[in-house]
Amino acid sequence: MTEIPEHLLKRAQAAREKAAGATGADAAPAGDRIPDALLDRTKSAGAGAAAVVATAPAAGLPVGAGPGGHTQRLLTVVKSGSIQEAKAAPVDKVHTWPHLLAVEFVASLAMLAALFIFSWVVNAPLLKAADFNQTPNPSKAPWYFLGLQELLTMFHPMIAGVTLPGVGILALILAPYLDRNPSNKPEDRKFMTSMMTMFLIFWAVLTIIGSFFRGPGFNFIFPWRDGIFFEL
Repeated sequence: MTEIPEHLLKRAQAAREKAAGATGADAAPAGDRIPDALLDRTKSAGAGAAAVVATAPAAGLPVGAGPGGHTQRLLTVVKSGSIQEAKAAPVDKVHTWPHLLAVEFVASLAMLAALFIFSWVVNAPLLKAADFNQTPNPSKAPWYFLGLQELLTMFHPMIAGVTLPGVGILALILAPYLDRNPSNKPEDRKFMTSMMTMFLIFWAVLTIIGSFFRGPGFNFIFPWRDGIFFEL
């Protein structure tokens, strides 16, 4: 059985002292005394309870009844604030399956259908059959590889084709571990926002230079003076 807290014992002791002082005619003021009607009612109730206890075996009442016929007993005292709240607090998170993956799967199907219909209706701008004896001038890679081709004009192929792209991809892989801020607000993610912005601007500038500022022989030109040597 849990020990009764100290403050409950003090309150019970104070109540007993107050009741004991109120029963004496000379010990307490008239305003603090218990009325005679309540005392008579309490005595009569106690006498009736004693009679019930005396006849308990015959009436079928519990044999182990306490003083006054009471059968209740104190099980434990629960401290304030120790009861766990059953209502769960709302959170802004959902399970990956099916909430996220179902939406992504439907979006991928819609994109695949749109791409299929577009490729069926619009013909691709293909050139004539390739002739390995005559390379078209300027010889350019597709636009999404022009940034890499532009790097090849500035650095050694090992650096431009392996080292720099590998470092960039590794930095993007390690980015979530470098910045663990859970906030989705751009003002709280200045490091990641700056890193991704620099990465995009770097490749965008290289792609624009390779697309519009490279002419025959992949030489540097000014498009407003020599024209644009760029095809999709």
